[in-house]
Amino acid sequence: MDLQKLSLLFQKSEENPVAVKHPFLSPSNDEYDKLIQDLKDRFDRGNGETIYHIKGEQDGTTKPLSREDYDVCVATLKSLAATRDADCVVLREEITKKGCSGHFLVRCKADELDFVEIRVAVVGNVDAGKSTLLGVLTHGELDNGRGTARLKLFRHKHEIETGRTSSVGNDILGFDSKGNIVNKPVQGSLDWTKICENATKVVTFIDLAGHEKYLKTTVFGMTGHAPDFTMLMVGANMGIVGMTKEHLGLTLSLHIPIFVVVTKIDMAPPNILKETLRLLMKMLKSPGCRKTPILIKNHDDVVFSATNFTTETLCPIFQVSNVSGENLDLLRSFLNLLSARMPAHVNDPAEFQIDDTYSVPGVGTVVSGTALRGCIKLNDTLLLGPDPVGQFVPITVKSIHRKRMPVKEVRGGQTASFALKKVKKSLLRKGMVMVAPSLNPVACWEFEGEILVMHHPTTIQVRYQAMVHCGSVRQTATILEMSQDCLRTGDRATLRFRFIKNPEYLRPGQKIVFREGRTKAVGEVTKTVPYAASGGHQSGRQKSQKYQQHNQRQSEANGSTPSVNGENSETQPQKPYKKRTRRNSRSKGGETRTYPSNAPASTPPQDSPAGQL
Repeated sequence: MDLQKLSLLFQKSEENPVAVKHPFLSPSNDEYDKLIQDLKDRFDRGNGETIYHIKGEQDGTTKPLSREDYDVCVATLKSLAATRDADCVVLREEITKKGCSGHFLVRCKADELDFVEIRVAVVGNVDAGKSTLLGVLTHGELDNGRGTARLKLFRHKHEIETGRTSSVGNDILGFDSKGNIVNKPVQGSLDWTKICENATKVVTFIDLAGHEKYLKTTVFGMTGHAPDFTMLMVGANMGIVGMTKEHLGLTLSLHIPIFVVVTKIDMAPPNILKETLRLLMKMLKSPGCRKTPILIKNHDDVVFSATNFTTETLCPIFQVSNVSGENLDLLRSFLNLLSARMPAHVNDPAEFQIDDTYSVPGVGTVVSGTALRGCIKLNDTLLLGPDPVGQFVPITVKSIHRKRMPVKEVRGGQTASFALKKVKKSLLRKGMVMVAPSLNPVACWEFEGEILVMHHPTTIQVRYQAMVHCGSVRQTATILEMSQDCLRTGDRATLRFRFIKNPEYLRPGQKIVFREGRTKAVGEVTKTVPYAASGGHQSGRQKSQKYQQHNQRQSEANGSTPSVNGENSETQPQKPYKKRTRRNSRSKGGETRTYPSNAPASTPPQDSPAGQL
C-alpha cells in the first residue's frame, strides 16, 4: 500500500499534542510551562521517551513552516528536552520550498541501574533463520552462510549439533539515549552487565523453537514471558510453510502486535521472493488477520510504521540478509523506536509470576519471571504460592538482578530474578506467583472462561482434557461444564475447567490458550472459583484425621479397642500364629515344610545349609 494513503488512514489516530497556533514558535512563559507539562505526560505514557512531529498546516489552519521558523521550533524542542535531562535526536527531515517538517526522538537519560525493557518474541518455521538473525543483531557480526552466528546463542549440545532451538532463549540488544547500539562483544561473548549499565533501552529477544514437536515450549514462551511484540520470521526461499501460520494464529489470538522479517533474500531467486511476498501480503490482508502490510524500504517508512505500530492494524515487513547485511540498519532503527506496551501500575500491590527456578551454589534458590504490577524492593516480604494444598507462605527477597545486573527494585512490566531466603527449590514450580500480602491471594482448582475453538478434528464435550496455558501456568485441565452440548471448530462458549494436579492463582481477564494435539482454542478467564468453594483436594492431615475417625467407628462396632494409625493398640490381645504349608519346589520327593504365618517367605529352613549359617 502507498505510504501517502497510509498517512491519510492514520491521520485521525495520530497523536497531536500541539495547539492550532504552533506553540514551538516563540512561546510565551505560560505556553512554555504547558509544553513542559505536555512533555512530562508524554514521558509518563511512553516510559521516558516520545516522538515529536514538527510541521505546519496542522488541521489546515496554520501556514507551512519556513526554514527560519522550523529552526526556531527545533531549538524550542531541544530546550524542552534539556529541562527533563533528555536527548533530542532527529529521525527524519523533509525540507522543501513548500515548507519544512521533521520527526524527533526525545528520550530521557536513564540511571546507571535502570533502563526501559522491551520484550520481542521471535517465532517462525524451522530453518527460517531466527537464531542466526539474533546472533547477527546482538553480536554485530554477519553470518558466513553456514550458521556460525547462531552458535553463540545455543544453550544445549544437541542444539549445536542439529542447529535447532529446543528451549526458550534470551538475548539482549541495548540502545543509549541517542539511539546508538551499546553491544560490544568481548572475545565473542557479551557482558550483559555492561550493556545494561550503558543502555537506556534494552530489547530482549525471546528466541522460541520453530519445530512442531517443541510447540509446547513455544506456547509457554508466548504466554509466560509476556512479550510486547512478535517478530515473525519467514524464509524467502521456503515461503509460508510449516508452523508459520500456527505461530501467526497464536500471536493474533493473544492480541500481540506483529511485524514480519523475510530472511535469506540473498539466496532466493527474484521470482521466488516476489511470490513469497505476494502470499504473505495476501495472508495478512485475509479476514482472519485484518492487517495492513507495508514494505519497509527506507527510514521514512521506519519512522511512520514505528509511530503507528501500537494500533495493532499496521504490519511492517522487512527484507533482510544475514550474510550481506542488507536492510539490517532499517530493522535496528525500528527496534530502537519501539515502546513498551505493558503499564507499570507502580502504586498497585506487587504481583510477580515465576517462569523458571534455579539452585545457584553459594546463593541458594533463585526464581525468575516477570513483574506484572507494583514495585518489589530488597528485603520485602511477599507471599509465595500456591503450594499443592493451595496455601501461600511468606518469603523474603534476599537480592534482585535484572539481566544479570544487581538492582534495588523492580517495577511492573520488567523481568527480574530473585534470590529467596530459606526456600527449597523442590517446593517451587513454574506457574507459582509472588504477591503482596495486601492482595490476600486465594488459589483455585476451578475457573470459568470464554473459549473460541480455532481447530478441532471432531467435537469437544464434557470431561474433555487438554493443556491450559494461562500466563506462566501450564497444566492439564478437565472440562466440567459447558454452555453448549458440544463444541466444534469456530464455536464460542463458556466453559468451566478444573485443574488435574495443583491449584493455581488466576485473575479474571487473563488470556487462555487451550490445546491438545491438533486441538487449539483461545479465550480469557471470566471467573475464578475459590479453593474452599470448589471442593479442592483434601490435604494429608485432613485425610489422616478422617482415616482415624473411620477406624475408631469400625473398632467400636466390633467391640474392640480403638486403633491408632489403622493398627490395634498393644492392649488388644494378639491372634495366635497360624500354620500354613508351602511346597518347596527345590526339595526332592515333594517334601512339605511348614512356616509361621508371620515369617517372611524368603526365610530358609533351619536344617538347610543357609539356615545353619
